[in-house]
Amino acid sequence: MTHRKQIHPTDHVVSRQSWSVLAVSTLAFTVCFMVWMMFGVIGIPIKKTLNLNATEFGLLTAMPVLTGSLIRVPLGIWTDRYGGRIVMAILMAITVPAIYLMSYATAYWHFLVIGLFVGLAGGSFSVGTPYVARWFPRARQGLAMGVYGAGNSGAAVNKFIAPAIVVAFGWTLVPQVYAAVMLGTLVLFWFFSYSDPKHLVSSNVKFMDQLKALKDPKVLRYCQYYSIVFGGYVALSLWMVQYYVGEFGLDIRWAALLAAAFSLPGGVLRAIGGWLSDKYGAHTMTWWVMWVSWICLFLLSYPQFDVTFLTVNGPKSFSLGLNVYVFTALMFILGIAWAFGKASVFKYISDDYPNNIGTISGIVGLAGGLGGFVLPIMFGALMDITGLRSSAFMLMYGVVWVSLIWMYFTEVRRTEVMGSEAPESPSFHLPHVASEGKPASLDTALGRA
Repeated sequence: MTHRKQIHPTDHVVSRQSWSVLAVSTLAFTVCFMVWMMFGVIGIPIKKTLNLNATEFGLLTAMPVLTGSLIRVPLGIWTDRYGGRIVMAILMAITVPAIYLMSYATAYWHFLVIGLFVGLAGGSFSVGTPYVARWFPRARQGLAMGVYGAGNSGAAVNKFIAPAIVVAFGWTLVPQVYAAVMLGTLVLFWFFSYSDPKHLVSSNVKFMDQLKALKDPKVLRYCQYYSIVFGGYVALSLWMVQYYVGEFGLDIRWAALLAAAFSLPGGVLRAIGGWLSDKYGAHTMTWWVMWVSWICLFLLSYPQFDVTFLTVNGPKSFSLGLNVYVFTALMFILGIAWAFGKASVFKYISDDYPNNIGTISGIVGLAGGLGGFVLPIMFGALMDITGLRSSAFMLMYGVVWVSLIWMYFTEVRRTEVMGSEAPESPSFHLPHVASEGKPASLDTALGRA
C-alpha cells in the first residue's frame, strides 16, 4: 500500500482524517455487531430444526459473545501497541471464512464451534474505541466514542435483514450474505482509515503492567455498570425475537421488527449519550440511567396472569399483564436508557484513564461481553425451571439493584446530582476556559477524589 500522510488532531481542530476514521470505523463496527448478533434471528429456525430447549438455545446464541468478550482485553492492548487500523483490518479478515462456513453446519456442536470463531467480530469494540478516541480532542471524545458505539445498531440491522432472507431463501443464505458484506466493509475500511504513530503506547510498557488496572476499584465498578448497559443489551437483543414469537405468537418478521424497537435506539442513540456525557458528566448520566432501567425492568418482570375476585355476583376473573404494545414501549425506553449508559461508562474511562484507554476499555468491554454471554444462558435456564419468560427481566431487575446500591455508596453519597451544589459540566475544566482561583479536578468535582 502507498504511504499516507500522518496527521493527528489538536485540542482545537478536528481534521478531515479524524472524521474519515470515525465514519469507516463506525461502519466496520456496525457490520461486526450485525454478524455478532446473527444467532438472534437464524437461531430460531436452527432451534426448531435441532429441537433445542431454552437453555440450549441460550448457549447457542451466547457462544459468539464468549469469544468476542474474551478477546477484548488483548485486542485493546494490541491497539495501544500497534494501532487500531491494522488490528481492526486483521480481525475482520479472520472472521470472513468462519461466517461463510456457518451455512454448512448441521449438528449442534458445529454451530457452537463455528460460533466461537464468528464471535471474534465482537472484539472490534475494544479496537475502535481507543482508535477513534485518540483522533479527537478530549472535550469531544465522549461524542466520538458515542458515534462509534452507535455501531451497536448492527443488532437492529440484523433484525431487518436476516428475517427477510430467512423467509425468502432459508437461514443458510444469511451467513453467506454476511460474509460478503464483511469482506466489502474490510476493503472500505482499509482505504479510508489512517494511522498515527503518536497514538501508540510506548513499547517499554509491558503486558502485565497494563493488566494491573484490574486491581483498580474504579475499573471494577465500571465493569459492573457496563455488564448491565452493554451485557444486558446484547443478551436481550439475542433473546427478544424468540420472546415475541413465544409470548405473543408473532411470526419471525413481525417479532424481529418489534425487537428492533429495543435494539435500534440502544445503538444509534449512543452518540447522543456521548454528547450528554460530555455536557453533564459521566456520573450524572449513569445514575439516571440506572434508575430508569430499574423502573422499566420492574414493570417488565411481571408475567401474564389471571386474578379471580369473589364479588357479590359471584367470582369474576381478570387477565393482567403487559400487552405487546406496552411491552414494546417499555423496551424502547430501556433501549434509550442503555444507549446513554453505554456512552457514559466510556466517558468515565476517557476522563480517568486518558493515556490507557485501550487497555481499560478492553477490560470494561470484557465485563460487558461476559454479561452478554452469561445472561442468555441464565435466561434459558430460568425459563426451563420456572416456565416464565419474564424471569429474564426479573434477573436483570436484581442486577440493576446491585449497581444502584454500589453506585450510591461509592459515588452518590458524596455528590449532589441535582440542585445548586451539583457538579458543573466537565467542560469548564478545559485549558481554554477561564476560571477564578485554582480549578478543581474532575474527580474532585464528582466527589471521587
